[in-house]
Amino acid sequence: MHTLYSLALRFCCPFRQLRRSSPPPQPLIPPSVPASGASTPWCVCGMEKEREDEETEGRERPEPLTDVERGIIQDTWSHVYESCEDVGVTILIRFFVNFPSAKQYFSQFLDMEDPEEMEKSSQLRKHARRVMNAINTVVENLHDPEKVSSVLGLVGKAHALKYKVEPMYFKILSGVILEILAEDFGECFTPEVQISWTKLMAALYWYITGAYTEVGWLKLSSSAV
Repeated sequence: MHTLYSLALRFCCPFRQLRRSSPPPQPLIPPSVPASGASTPWCVCGMEKEREDEETEGRERPEPLTDVERGIIQDTWSHVYESCEDVGVTILIRFFVNFPSAKQYFSQFLDMEDPEEMEKSSQLRKHARRVMNAINTVVENLHDPEKVSSVLGLVGKAHALKYKVEPMYFKILSGVILEILAEDFGECFTPEVQISWTKLMAALYWYITGAYTEVGWLKLSSSAV
């Protein structure tokens, strides 16, 4: 299992076209929010005692977004979504190259090693659009927590029950998303924007893993990545 090191996001790089080259080898650290409102990562381990401790302690809700932060996210996303498919493809390529074990859940991508081959895959592009459209639905409804909870609850339950995806991959994917946004939209991805997006990613992870908890997910392996 790869050790997740610190995610060093760059904020001063100029705006440029999306990368087509092979992603760098450094592993990514999942996003976190400031200590005052940090979310408690939800992870069900194979040991029963750890499960009991988790159930006892509960899940701390992430710090809510302010009106200003919601506006920042929606403004940033309007630029990102103009290149919806390309950005999504870049995110998934980075995700699969740096964390190849994630491909185990995608039979159509399982044997793909070359980033250029991934980029040309119609199946990967289709999934990239699906991921980006899900984020778009969340961003459009940041004013409506019930809608966000409903959308992400469906995502979480589907991935837990139908696809059997270990929830930690959502946290890893969140880190990849933040990294790509910082790299390819550097002019508008300022430190203030980073904080807002990091809080959003923490909230998304909280909602999705909440759905895993609701369906009684039990992690069967501790060596997925």
